[in-house]
Amino acid sequence: MNAIQMILVVVVAFLAGMEGILDEWEFHQPLVACTLIGLVSGHLSLGVMLGGSLQMIAMGWANIGAAVAPDAALAAVASAIILVQGGQGVSGIGTATGIAIPLAVAGLFLTMIVRTISTAIVHIMDSYAKKGNWRMINVWQWIAVCLQGLRIAIPAAALLAIPSSAVRAALSSMPSWLTEGMTIGGGMVVAVGYAMVINMMASREVWPFFAIGFALAAINDLTLIALGAIGLSLALMYLALEDKAGKGGSSNNAASGTGDPLGDIIDDY
Repeated sequence: MNAIQMILVVVVAFLAGMEGILDEWEFHQPLVACTLIGLVSGHLSLGVMLGGSLQMIAMGWANIGAAVAPDAALAAVASAIILVQGGQGVSGIGTATGIAIPLAVAGLFLTMIVRTISTAIVHIMDSYAKKGNWRMINVWQWIAVCLQGLRIAIPAAALLAIPSSAVRAALSSMPSWLTEGMTIGGGMVVAVGYAMVINMMASREVWPFFAIGFALAAINDLTLIALGAIGLSLALMYLALEDKAGKGGSSNNAASGTGDPLGDIIDDY
């Protein structure tokens, strides 16, 4: 990559780091971060494919109580840079996916450092709040948010500083059993992440749609656009049935809906 591409990658990494705490424009999501890095580096298709694989993993990550989820932003940015710098093309996606998991866990250490610093910043902002100095409160708030961006931008810049030839040599020197194992492990983690999402969404009215999608996905003649159109149509049909269940039917059913529009309509008849 040339200097301009490297600067753009660092900018994307900075935005991804800030979005990891702001969660507004979703730059920290692997599908967005990897796609943007692929776009600015001239490897858009690789970025989209890697982002799609990592997104299926990240969908199963969530902050629960005091437990902080692995850092999806660092995993996405670092693995995308390694994939682009490695020059292995599509065959390197599995390796990059396998590398992303330990990177996501390592990102938790950086998150702890930044959040510890942010605790001190909160006390500084409290002191300015007592004085009624709103301008300095905003300044320190921006400093805290920018620290989150630097949390990803600095490791990204460090990876970019490594010559691409060195990255290629390191990836090429990896034995086949390791690269194949990382590819298989990355695929299994994707499946586990998707299973976690399904487990959270599992309900009586969702399972039939999942079964329909699973059966349709096995038909080779259907493209992704066709599957998307079918999924959108099913979603619109479900919303229409939900609206009918809420407005129509008997008074008892309208007063005590079960939350399952299909079941409410069936029970009404």
